[in-house]
Amino acid sequence: MRVFVTGATGFIGSALVPELINAGHQVLGLTRSDAGARALIAAGAEAHRGDLEDLESLRSGAATSDGVIHCAFDHDFSNFVANCEKDGRVIGALGAVLAGSDRPLLITSGPGMGNAVPGQPGTEDVFNTRHPNPRVASELAGAAASAAGVNVSVVRLPQVHNTVRQGLITLAIAIAREKGVSAYVGDGLNRWPAAHVLDVARLYRLALERQQPGARYHAVAEEGVAVRDIAEVIGRGLKMPVVALPPEEAAGHFGWLAAFAGLDLPASSAQTRAQLGWHPDGPGLIADLEQMDYLDA
Repeated sequence: MRVFVTGATGFIGSALVPELINAGHQVLGLTRSDAGARALIAAGAEAHRGDLEDLESLRSGAATSDGVIHCAFDHDFSNFVANCEKDGRVIGALGAVLAGSDRPLLITSGPGMGNAVPGQPGTEDVFNTRHPNPRVASELAGAAASAAGVNVSVVRLPQVHNTVRQGLITLAIAIAREKGVSAYVGDGLNRWPAAHVLDVARLYRLALERQQPGARYHAVAEEGVAVRDIAEVIGRGLKMPVVALPPEEAAGHFGWLAAFAGLDLPASSAQTRAQLGWHPDGPGLIADLEQMDYLDA
């Protein structure tokens, strides 16, 4: 397949592009810079200039492709709500090109959308349309595109990691360095799901090749890692104290990250593994955090 990939030069995209190419696919990667174009060409892909603000560049990339993987997202969390709304517009623009065909559109969301009961693992067969996370806009836009005749499926991402980056945890490390302590909220037993970036890239490919309309997949290797365990390994890495914060002090310490720091977000991938034959085998989150070079972080 000729696959148009947004976010092709990002953390996940940089693993996804070779995964697709090694499986025999051609990749058209979205990039907004000369450096990004050079990186894509060096990886064996074709570069397509544009960005998430330029909807016409997205439509033209999708129009020349057999399928689309949309894994780009504006990670300026100070404008999180606006960026989630923008993601909905991007999905709408991509879907408008693919409507009425069998060409797959694979979009990205979070496993929290599958949480029906607090404290219970989120599952793929649940879509909580009233979830308080603004990222629900992505799946709502996907549902609208599906109703308009687009072959839409969803990959829900946990904390995606290697020894360099770990999703929201990368930001928690920066806050710990700034504050001089590695903190967690309450007893720290709330859990975040996780998966290694290479396992996630493989799941995107398998989901694309499956081309199952309406499918939801959880890229979850570890159902839930306790946030206290995460804070403790960060504390060891940075050689600083680890502290428990009462909930009322979370906002003062974490800033915008406080909205996530105390959440319990376990997620299952049992259905995904059965449907796609996906068997994650990369290092766990704690192992990657232990192997991280904190002087370079």
